[in-house]
Amino acid sequence: MKIIVASLTLILSSFIGQPALAWGEYAHQMTADIAQANISPNSKRIIKKLFASEKLLGTPKCALKNLRHASIWADCVRRDRLRWGYTAPWHYQGHDVCRPWDPDTACANGNCVSAQITRNAKLLADKSLPDHVRLEALAWLVHFTGDMHMPLHSGSRDDLGGNRIAAAYGIVKGRMNLHWLWDGPLAERAISEEPNIARKYSAVYRSQMAEGSVADWQLEAFTISRDIVYPTAQERETCLAPLAEGERAIIDNQEIVDLAPIARDQVRKAGLRIAILIDQALNISQK
Repeated sequence: MKIIVASLTLILSSFIGQPALAWGEYAHQMTADIAQANISPNSKRIIKKLFASEKLLGTPKCALKNLRHASIWADCVRRDRLRWGYTAPWHYQGHDVCRPWDPDTACANGNCVSAQITRNAKLLADKSLPDHVRLEALAWLVHFTGDMHMPLHSGSRDDLGGNRIAAAYGIVKGRMNLHWLWDGPLAERAISEEPNIARKYSAVYRSQMAEGSVADWQLEAFTISRDIVYPTAQERETCLAPLAEGERAIIDNQEIVDLAPIARDQVRKAGLRIAILIDQALNISQK
């Protein structure tokens, strides 16, 4: 048991003390792998041409040569706050889980994740634009679709999407918060439990994932945040008294087992919906 605890602690040390980026690189890249396996041959041909314009973006420290790169490019460039700091609000949309759902809230002047998904889908579809402009739109689209499916980027409780809630992950020692927990260790466990998650899915299943709008997909994530993430963390109904200062959310081993399939399903949905949005945009652009 001591060996297991030590190993898990070592794994989690990469998350603890790091700034929270939604789903970390591993889960974002998995959404890209799922999308790559499910986009049409025509889309693959077009985006290959777009990736050839990478140098025109002027982001040599943030590669953008394939969909895996696209899935994390937005997090990479925002570290350059002077040039890209204004994009930070694009990564989330903190709907208050204790208020009725309203897709237009928390999105002043289009500065939110759902608006940027819609905007960049339109830019990607515009064949009149230069390739590097459409490539940038592709990168935003891929990353933000992943971000939106992480529940704490679509539902919050005036706590920065769980960033202000100290949390403990099962038997592992160390300090993290609720956002980190869903970003890193829970997402990684969820994905690792289904090693073939990045595969070609049936046409029927893909069509099911295509149902609804961006707002509908965000409502799914919001509902998970409201009905599952917060009640599990607080061990009481979502909108009763929040955790007191210094009180820690304890996600025990059984709760981790129960939450992992939910996290995995959100990663899968994000990847398939990235593929759907890319295909829709590039099919439009060819008409």
